[in-house]
Amino acid sequence: MKSATIPPLRVTPELRQDVESVLREGESLSGFLEESLRRQIEHRKFQQSFLERGLASRDSARASGEYASKDEVMDSLHSMLEAAQGKK
Repeated sequence: MKSATIPPLRVTPELRQDVESVLREGESLSGFLEESLRRQIEHRKFQQSFLERGLASRDSARASGEYASKDEVMDSLHSMLEAAQGKK
């Protein structure tokens, strides 16, 4: 597949200076921007998936009439946290 370009991005001189100040050795501005775009895309896909799972769970609970209480959810979350902390 042929590569494509992203439209030029106009920024303030201060923003450009901030970006350039955090570049790692050997890292280019275009490389930084590409990585930032990739991370933002991944984050938004994750958010969308999270929302879809939440809405599906809501619909399932409405259809079955079975809901978890706040205490059940909090107990489950605490158990998950304790298990994760124990794995460190």
